[in-house]
Amino acid sequence: MVETVRSFLRDNSALAVFLGAQLLAAGAASATMLAYMVRLETRVSTMETRGAEYTVARMAEMQQRITVLEQNIKQNEFSINRIIAIMTRDLGKPPP
Repeated sequence: MVETVRSFLRDNSALAVFLGAQLLAAGAASATMLAYMVRLETRVSTMETRGAEYTVARMAEMQQRITVLEQNIKQNEFSINRIIAIMTRDLGKPPP
């Protein structure tokens, strides 16, 4: 049996080398693809983590800006109502 395998490999050495090279290339491609997938998953995980922190920070900053704008709106409403009261006082009309 061993003699049969040896004679087959001797007669078909080019085929054996080609199949061995193909097996090696398939293994290398699989290893490369696995490494790429691990790297990609690491990047996605990092982006999800950093993105969540960034989004929370942005939302807090926006909330702060909205609060400042709301305060400015209240001050402007008070100023407008005061101006209207002063302007309509002379006309004898009650302020709105």
